[in-house]
Amino acid sequence: MKLTIILTSTRPGRVGKTVADWFYDYARANPVGFEIGFADLEDINLPLLDEPNHPAMQKYEHEHTKRWSKIVNDSDAFIFVLPEYNYTPPPSFVNAVDYLYKEWNYKPAGFISYGGVSGGIRSTEIAKHILNTLEMVPVKQQVMIPMVADHLENGMFTPTAIHEQSAQTLLETLARWAKALKTMR
Repeated sequence: MKLTIILTSTRPGRVGKTVADWFYDYARANPVGFEIGFADLEDINLPLLDEPNHPAMQKYEHEHTKRWSKIVNDSDAFIFVLPEYNYTPPPSFVNAVDYLYKEWNYKPAGFISYGGVSGGIRSTEIAKHILNTLEMVPVKQQVMIPMVADHLENGMFTPTAIHEQSAQTLLETLARWAKALKTMR
């Protein structure tokens, strides 16, 4: 099974890359049966949704959509590294999700959220609702990082024990859901 970690922030000066790098390394060291992949929405560089056909039709005209479709289609589970901007997920997350439909169906998703005092929890709750509409299964377990700036040293994220414990629980939960949902695909 393949787990793809998706870094959703594309903002200049983003701290999400340091969080995503930590989790990617953690997941590779503790894969619980997953092959670990990584996708950075900044590198994927999707323009605002520019496909003329509805995503459920899968009649993609643009190469960037075809590449994105392959990444998502080839994955069995996802972890979104998600900031909170104005109490919501970043527009890059919503745009990337909206590009596709069937590729997301019957796959579990988890979150590594970060931000200020709320740790990105409000952003995650909105994101879960969006994913539910795609026939995805967002799990309740997540890694929440409040006051993310307090965990940055020399350009790197330094996790606490609770971050690592939450990461392990999230990976194990996603592995169970991915195995179960694979039969539905």
